[in-house]
Amino acid sequence: MSVLVVTGGSRGIGASVCELAARRGYDVVVNYSGEAEPASRVVESVRELGQKALAVRADVADEQQVSELFDAAGELGPLAGLVNNAAITGNTPGRLDEQSAATVRRVMEVNVGGVFLCCREAVRRLSSKYGGPGGAIVNISSTAARTGSAGEWVHYAASKAAVDTLTFGLAQEVAAEGVRVNAVAPGLIATGLHAAAGMPDRLQRLAPGIPMGRPGEPGEIAEAVLWLLSPAASFTAGAVLEVGGGR
Repeated sequence: MSVLVVTGGSRGIGASVCELAARRGYDVVVNYSGEAEPASRVVESVRELGQKALAVRADVADEQQVSELFDAAGELGPLAGLVNNAAITGNTPGRLDEQSAATVRRVMEVNVGGVFLCCREAVRRLSSKYGGPGGAIVNISSTAARTGSAGEWVHYAASKAAVDTLTFGLAQEVAAEGVRVNAVAPGLIATGLHAAAGMPDRLQRLAPGIPMGRPGEPGEIAEAVLWLLSPAASFTAGAVLEVGGGR
């Protein structure tokens, strides 16, 4: 299967994607932008599963660092796919009129600009237009793109709506070139994001509004991602698969 690049692969959903990808036979590039130790742990987990792994620090909003990320992936082996998982909320929740321009700008740079840059690098390596073998891209969106995340992260929700549009448009551009582009839109998922934003009770507070009565687990999102990467989804392109417990 060769190499899968997972941005934001050191924690939460990204880490679960890396580990499940290894179980499915991928060698994995674990991208991270913060502390090295969590990424190193994911790399070790992948290697224990018998696959090659590499941790690469890169800010996905930085064009040069993204180029270097994909060059490093090429040293591990031929690229087979990309999972665009790296994203930020800006942390401080609140109404839109309480957010700083700097916060909103940074969210857009990472969540939209980062997806654009990584998709561009992946297409240049995967598309038959460039002599590539084909492959698959899965972008991580959010059900917030539909719900709006009012009172918390409207700017984050808007960035994920942009990811949905990018996914659909890019899928149309490259489907005939052997590259399938899709997205997974998680709902409320049990990761460290909520506590990091100063809302450690958010999961418990919002869970009653989910028809299934509970938050999702990162592994449940990883299963959807790996399905979209797999030959089982061979006729799926431009889709946004919601995994939100019915919410």
